[in-house]
Amino acid sequence: MPTAHTALQLDQLKVGESLPQRTFTPDNKQLFLYNAVLWNAHRIHFDHPYAIDVEEYPGLVIAGPLLGDWMHQCIEQWLGSSGRLTSIEYSNRSASYIGESLTSGGVITQIDKANRQVTLEVFITNEQGDIIAPGIATAELT
Repeated sequence: MPTAHTALQLDQLKVGESLPQRTFTPDNKQLFLYNAVLWNAHRIHFDHPYAIDVEEYPGLVIAGPLLGDWMHQCIEQWLGSSGRLTSIEYSNRSASYIGESLTSGGVITQIDKANRQVTLEVFITNEQGDIIAPGIATAELT
């Protein structure tokens, strides 16, 4: 796997190869600011008593779009200046909460040398290793 300073070479990539993983442990401040930027005022993301007592979550809920952003960042970091992300689709399958450490990653599932495209299975896992947000992405190498 190329390092952050090495350009990706399409001929050197292999199906099954993993992207470098990234781990995140968001705090209340990051969650609040992220949702403020999105204009997402749902109280489950910033009002701890409301999230627990009214919605019956075990804590503040991490915003689903933040998980998608982490997948996107994982791909962009792997690509560096060697290409660009052309599409990404993902779904949130389980909630996650402040205090949990989550990990983003991916695996090459297809290489289209003629079109210089790589298909990736991307994901966010929780501390137990469960995939809570699976996705598919396509990147084009330059």
